[in-house]
Amino acid sequence: MQSAVIVFPGSNCDRDMAVALEQVTGRRPHLVWHRERELPRADLIALPGGFSYGDYLRCGAIAARSEIMPAVVARARAGVAVLGVCNGFQILTEVGLLPGALMRNAGLSFVCRTVRVRVETADSPFTRRYKAGEVLRIPVAHHDGNYFVDDETLAMLEDEGRIAFRYCEGSGAITPAANPNGSVGNIAGVLNAGRNVLGMMPHPERAIEPLHGGTDGRRLFESVVAALAAMAAG
Repeated sequence: MQSAVIVFPGSNCDRDMAVALEQVTGRRPHLVWHRERELPRADLIALPGGFSYGDYLRCGAIAARSEIMPAVVARARAGVAVLGVCNGFQILTEVGLLPGALMRNAGLSFVCRTVRVRVETADSPFTRRYKAGEVLRIPVAHHDGNYFVDDETLAMLEDEGRIAFRYCEGSGAITPAANPNGSVGNIAGVLNAGRNVLGMMPHPERAIEPLHGGTDGRRLFESVVAALAAMAAG
């Protein structure tokens, strides 16, 4: 499996993402600068966390208009797997690959800690190695992670099983106290209609080995590898 990581000015998790991908896949990912206009061949495209363009104007808004993004959008619409984490999630909403918007955290403060999230669906290339209802421990680090959609869109996401993760208690209960940013429905990650694009605020690349304090994020990358292998096998 070959992957690519898009690097924007202000990205600060591109190396973390690259290391995680290399560890899981055994192949070094392409690091693609935002001013490129073409993408190399890749089975997975990752938009990493950070503060692209200093979060000026609106988180992800300028990055969404960078030279590389038309190629990313085209690959996503052709069915290539695309993962956006934190700032990458914000960029995916800005380019219209995912619905909704990421607003300022409800507490108006930066949140940086390990949270618990519940897996809402195992029916995606990113979650096939999890079980629906499983509770994971994954770090978050964001100031604008308050996911918002209107009631109609929320109902659509629910009906189509496109909510990938929700913030939860250790028991799996979905409560306001478990929500670190005020996201509607405690949503921590969502899929597109084709299920090949995932945006999430928690950082799975920071939870892939025991020294990180947990390995719950590793299976997300292993899921993509397994999904691609199954596709190749026919």
